[in-house]
Amino acid sequence: MPDSAFRGELVAALPALHRYALLLTGNEHDAGDLVQDTVVRGLQSADSFQGRASAAGWLRRIMHNVWVDGHRGRRELPSDQIADLVEAQWRDDRYTVDAARVAERAEHREELRDGLSHLPVIYRTAVVLHDSEGLTVAQVAEVTGTTVAAAKQRLRRGRMMLVSALAGASAVPGPGVPMRCWRARSQVSDYLDGALEPRSARALEAHLSGCSTCPPLYSALVATRDGLARALADRDPDSVVPPELVRRIEAHLAATR
Repeated sequence: MPDSAFRGELVAALPALHRYALLLTGNEHDAGDLVQDTVVRGLQSADSFQGRASAAGWLRRIMHNVWVDGHRGRRELPSDQIADLVEAQWRDDRYTVDAARVAERAEHREELRDGLSHLPVIYRTAVVLHDSEGLTVAQVAEVTGTTVAAAKQRLRRGRMMLVSALAGASAVPGPGVPMRCWRARSQVSDYLDGALEPRSARALEAHLSGCSTCPPLYSALVATRDGLARALADRDPDSVVPPELVRRIEAHLAATR
């Protein structure tokens, strides 16, 4: 049976779990159900929680597994197929977006959630955990049960998908520049995270200063990342756990005492 200390950590983790669930599901009803399912699973598995990580981190992993399990039977295009389609757009040197439109949509939580809803589960979780919850790539890999390299690729591709989903952009012609656009675009995610080595960073910056199609994509990536960070900040009124959800969780806690 869970002890009082664990119960206290679980309750303290509810706001973070609710924020995560809200961006995964896109609506309050499904988010509440996902939080409740996660809490139930957590209570059932409390004996396996050994305190090596925070309860919030442990519960995020449970939530990820519950979320993914719930999507296994749904009919949708394979994740890799969707990612390949978007990446093919970004490989085209002529492809760009209206950065102002993306930034405007990223300012609105409902628009942002709608854009996230177009991302396959594995890419959505990587983007939300990293850019909203502030986890490192290594922590994202731990939560999602994958390698650091795979988590890094999912984050890069997920960011691209989110920009394209928010933009609805079409390709426009642009002049050639020394670095191929796809090489620059494939490095931008690392550049945003400060993970690009200095020589490559300088080459990327030179490319961005002379290319007409890549700077809007870069600006759009920055806007969506920053929008996600703002959307789930503690000061966001939508991050407050709904009272009805709190009552449901308290009922489950009471039932296990």
